[in-house]
Amino acid sequence: MSKRRLSQKTAEDIGKQRIDRLIYLSEEALRSGKADRARRYVDLAERIGRKTRVRMPKDKPYCKECRTLLIPGYSCRVRLTGGRMTITCDACGSIRRRPYLKEQRII
Repeated sequence: MSKRRLSQKTAEDIGKQRIDRLIYLSEEALRSGKADRARRYVDLAERIGRKTRVRMPKDKPYCKECRTLLIPGYSCRVRLTGGRMTITCDACGSIRRRPYLKEQRII
């Protein structure tokens, strides 16, 4: 019996759905205090993304060092200084910096 192959578009759709579900489960686990489970869910989502060639969602950032979902107040600190947004992971201490000039120009 031969295996049926999925089309690239179908594989991408399935990958997106699974990644979204795992990110949701990671957020729920992190809010309930199960940080190790949350890291595992993000790791699985990243693997699925590599396998199906789907990017991780930009609206839910995660720490590239320890794979913890970054939720302000639960797993990271956010500081605004000098035109930059500094996000510090509480689990491993790694720092992400992003500019926020667009928001300042509106005001």
